[in-house]
Amino acid sequence: MNRHLKFAALACAAALSACGNDANQVLATTAPAAAQVKFFNFGVGAPGVNFYANTTKMTAIGSATGSESTTGTTYGNAAAGGAYTAIAPGQYDLAGKIAAATDKDLAISHVNATLEAGKKYSFYQSGFYSSATKTVDSFLLEDNVPPPPADTAIAVVRFVNAISNSTPLTLYAKLTDGGNEFAIGGPTPYKGATAFVPIPGGFYDLTARDAAGTDKIIRTGVSLNARGAFSISARGDITITSTTATNRPQLDNTFNP
Repeated sequence: MNRHLKFAALACAAALSACGNDANQVLATTAPAAAQVKFFNFGVGAPGVNFYANTTKMTAIGSATGSESTTGTTYGNAAAGGAYTAIAPGQYDLAGKIAAATDKDLAISHVNATLEAGKKYSFYQSGFYSSATKTVDSFLLEDNVPPPPADTAIAVVRFVNAISNSTPLTLYAKLTDGGNEFAIGGPTPYKGATAFVPIPGGFYDLTARDAAGTDKIIRTGVSLNARGAFSISARGDITITSTTATNRPQLDNTFNP
């Protein structure tokens, strides 16, 4: 990773406002930095993982001693503090591999993809982890982040549905000061994502609704700063109604530089 990208990654990590992000390391690669990927562990019940592209370790967690932690990126977190990790363009097997000493480096998720020069991607480890097969679902999205809007009061937002047992959901963003409510695209199925939608920058209450108009997930007081680009991702088990369960459905907000 070149010097500019490394500092950009650190800045992006500081800008995140939602995903619980561990003290991740952003690992440099030896290849030219031409494609960029960010990684999420949203697989319900999945162990902590390090993310790989073929045999290249893309993310890991540092310990207090400076050695690699066996914690990995745990459920509900974005790897590398939510920053992009750079890699040369090409064909890759992107995978989440167990970070713990037991089953160390066992791949539990895979996506085979061609990463193109100058493009950004998000890898989602998703669905439900099977302890029997030691596997979990995953998918890859291209992050078609538009240029900063000419109107300096505007933010751009997209919705990603990473809940495997949900019906298509539509995300609504309502200004917390009693202002307008905006639909972020339309009904979005599992593994789907909307385009980035322009809305006024500000504080929002977010609601994901099903086709019947039922509120399935609510999150309040989310900052979507003007001229910023954000991905709001749904994760968890849509059947859980507890307000405290780790696997309850939640909305995560991640900055897309």
